Amino acid sequence: MHPVLVKLGPLEIRYYGLMYVIAFVVGFFLIRAEVRRRELPLKSEDLLDLFLVIIPLGLLFARAYYVAFRWDVYRAQPGEIFKLWHGGLAIHGGLLGGALGLWLGARWKKVRLWPLADAVVPAVILGQAIGRVGNFLNGDAFGTPTSLPWGIVFPPTSPAGQAYPGQPLHPAMLYELLGNLIVFGVLWWLRKRPAQPGFLTAVYFMGYSVVRGLVSCVRGDSLWLGPIRAAHVASLLLFLGFGLWLWRARLWQPAPRTES
Repeated sequence: MHPVLVKLGPLEIRYYGLMYVIAFVVGFFLIRAEVRRRELPLKSEDLLDLFLVIIPLGLLFARAYYVAFRWDVYRAQPGEIFKLWHGGLAIHGGLLGGALGLWLGARWKKVRLWPLADAVVPAVILGQAIGRVGNFLNGDAFGTPTSLPWGIVFPPTSPAGQAYPGQPLHPAMLYELLGNLIVFGVLWWLRKRPAQPGFLTAVYFMGYSVVRGLVSCVRGDSLWLGPIRAAHVASLLLFLGFGLWLWRARLWQPAPRTES
C-alpha cells in the first residue's frame, strides 16, 4: 500500500483524499446525466450548489458519528479528530448527513425529493466503491485476522497494521468494494424501470444494508453498541424501514395516472 501520492515538505497529498475527489467528480457527471434523462428542472450550476450542501454535511456527520462512538479515545486526543487520513469516516453518519443535505437542497431548488434521490443514489453507491479503493491504499476499514490465502498483511504504519501487526487480515474494504459495484449494477439496470418515485432509493438502501451487514461480520474496526456492531443495527433498521415502505407503497409499480 502506498497511502501518500505526493509529499511536498510538510504537505502530503494522499490517495485516500484523491479517491474521494474522483468519487465526487464521477458522481457529479453521473448525477447530471440522470437529472437530464429524468428531465428534472436542475442545471449544472444547481447541481454544484447541491454538492456544496451535501458533501460538507456528509463529511461532517460521517466524522461526528465515528468520533461519538470512539469518544473515549478522542477525548484524550482531541487533535486526532481533525486527522481524517488516520481513518474514521462512518458511512451511516455520512448517509444521514447526505440525506439531510439532499432534503435541504431539494427545498432550496424547489424540486421533488424522491425523483432527485433516485437520480442520485447510483452515483452514491459508485462513489462508495471508489472510496473503498482509498481505504485499501490507506489501510483502514480493515478486516479481522484470517488464514485464508487472500489475507493481507498491512504495513505497520497503517491503521490495520497498528491494530493487528504482522497478521494477515480480511480485505474487508475490497469485499465491500465488490458488493457496492454489484448494487450499482442493479441500480443502473433498474433505473429506467417505470416505477414510482423513491423505488430506486429504497433498493439502494436495502441493497447496501445487505452488503454492509455481511461485510461488517469480518470488520476489525467496527463501532459497537454494547455487544452488537453498530453497523448491524443501522443496516437492519435501514433495510426494514425502506423494505416496509417499498412493500406498502408498491414502489415497483408505475405511478397511477391522473385523469385530465
